[in-house]
Amino acid sequence: MGEVIMSGFDRTELVRVSKTIDRPAIRLYAEITDDFNPIHVDPDFAATTPMRGIIAHGMLSLNLIWQSLRATYGPGAAQGARLEVRFVRPVRENDTVSAGGRIKDAGGRLYDVVVENQNGEPVITGTLTLGA
Repeated sequence: MGEVIMSGFDRTELVRVSKTIDRPAIRLYAEITDDFNPIHVDPDFAATTPMRGIIAHGMLSLNLIWQSLRATYGPGAAQGARLEVRFVRPVRENDTVSAGGRIKDAGGRLYDVVVENQNGEPVITGTLTLGA
């Protein structure tokens, strides 16, 4: 599904991870999840919708927040963590999305998180609460 690129490291911020969401990544995600909604996999159908083209599965981009958390705190970091998000705009085929977060509280357990497209526009926003 393509290479994930990580940059930066500071626990006041989650390590930023990026991925280009190309057609093969979307197709593979559809196969893994058995979600072949034509808005994701059929360019002719998708062109006739209000989206005017293929959009990626929301969870494909959301997964980058979990990758960012693991890159910052290690493989067990997601255990007990809670993520609350809002999908702000669709991720289009061939968008490059980047996820990360910034600490929100002095106790270091709450982060504001975001997934942004290559134009710096948020596609997913929310909060991540680390487990105990």
